[in-house]
Amino acid sequence: MNLAVATLNPSDSPQPLYAQIRDQLRRQILEGGYSAYQQLPSEKSLMGAFGVSRITVRQALSDLHSEGLVFSAQGKGTYVSRPKAVQNIQRLQGFGEAMAAQGYAASARLLGFQERRPPRAVSEALGLATGEEVIEVTRVRYLNQQAVCVESSYFPLTIGRRLFGLDLSGDIFPLLENRLGIALGAADIGLESVRCDEAAQRHLSLGADEPILRVERLTHDRNGRPIDFEYLRFRGDSFKYQFRVERK
Repeated sequence: MNLAVATLNPSDSPQPLYAQIRDQLRRQILEGGYSAYQQLPSEKSLMGAFGVSRITVRQALSDLHSEGLVFSAQGKGTYVSRPKAVQNIQRLQGFGEAMAAQGYAASARLLGFQERRPPRAVSEALGLATGEEVIEVTRVRYLNQQAVCVESSYFPLTIGRRLFGLDLSGDIFPLLENRLGIALGAADIGLESVRCDEAAQRHLSLGADEPILRVERLTHDRNGRPIDFEYLRFRGDSFKYQFRVERK
């Protein structure tokens, strides 16, 4: 049983017992104590380990279900879900910034950094002249050490060249702001489901015909100048954008 149990505080803690158990299990899941699709200890084992009733254990597991951290297979038990990123796009954030707020560890691995002629859609989005080149940065993004996204970012040469040699294992937005002194403004975002491309197949362990969520994001600086165009290809089971809309 992969379970490190801390002492519960039935009287000293303001939290009820089920919440203390929930928080301990959540912490172990988010810190990698359990891998995706690994089975959690049975309800009986949890009852014995924590010295609580079945109702208390079930309430803790119910909360983890609601958070999307675990799922149940009828007659077989409770299993850890694959990490799923949920990003609220009411404000402009990088992937790592959004995930850190939820307790996840996000990182990136650089696949390529090159100067090239961009696809037409990229050139038009960035407002470039015909034949003008860009810097393309390609990375794999990880959530709790699991690959969830292949990211291709395109920058005008005046911006992209200044990223060369910087640490690109995290979000690029803070680098643009803090190292390059570019004040970020707003972003235009588009979502669509597309067939898995070769890079996503290889780095996200997907089949050729599996659908992925492709996000197109064009980021502007505070003066409205386009500075970064991105294609973000997410595993369909690993990411969700969350909106809030109001009827005016």
